[in-house]
Amino acid sequence: MTRNETLRAALDSGTLFTAMAAHNPLAAKLAEEAGFGGIWGSGFELSASYAVPDANILSMGTHLEMIRAISSTVSIPVIADIDTGFGNAVNVHYIVPQYEAAGASAIVMEDKTFPKDTSLRAAGRQELVRIEEFQGKIAAAAASRRDPNFVVIARVEALIAGLGQEEAIKRGLAYEDAGADAILIHSKQKTPDEILAFVKAWPGKVPLVLVPTAYPQLTEADIAALGKVGVVIYGNHAIRAAVGAMRQVFAQIRRDGGIANVDATLPTVKEIIALQGDAHMRKIEAEYLK
Repeated sequence: MTRNETLRAALDSGTLFTAMAAHNPLAAKLAEEAGFGGIWGSGFELSASYAVPDANILSMGTHLEMIRAISSTVSIPVIADIDTGFGNAVNVHYIVPQYEAAGASAIVMEDKTFPKDTSLRAAGRQELVRIEEFQGKIAAAAASRRDPNFVVIARVEALIAGLGQEEAIKRGLAYEDAGADAILIHSKQKTPDEILAFVKAWPGKVPLVLVPTAYPQLTEADIAALGKVGVVIYGNHAIRAAVGAMRQVFAQIRRDGGIANVDATLPTVKEIIALQGDAHMRKIEAEYLK
């Protein structure tokens, strides 16, 4: 099966699909190595890797090139986080084929205004667009894809914006009617109660997508048992792991005044060269360098 077919089949089968965030091809390669089903091409992680806020500061082209690079490195489906679609429905109609051509198997688009504010920021500016406007953006995304197996996921931010369950359900159903293949419901509550209430009340036919960043107590077994969730996304763990590890190593080098003690705790240079695909390059050299 193609990567698009793999993701579509997982959604149709009801089997929980797992996606790990990545902000570059190396992180994506490590996620595939660890056994995740797919990659979440995270706008938050990419912004963090550039040390700028997750507020549409980076251009669509920068994010698109990350998706292209990741897709060329891994063999598993890539779900592209396109924030609010980088404009209105016309913009969406033009950019979805570009993401598809770059190797993405799905896009996730959220119903906030442009420029957005990151969802989990304390006292963030969480402003939503009109339901009808976002329906148009979803319809434009669905209509512009070339492969019918390419997945369009609508992200509902009503709970993030404090608008409550009724508004969240209303928006989710409206986006399903507009052609969304799945609904991502997001929450910043520190317990899963709000999300569990939404899942229980969800009357739609399309599967849900969860991002349990704020409520890590909810395990994959718990999520699968809910019966309505098709995808779980680990939305920012690659960049957080990278930041934590680098801070620890850098601090130890400064404390020690050298690398003698820290060096033994790090992956070897040989391991990094292997991750770079050195064996494949050597094979090409042997076959083609004359």
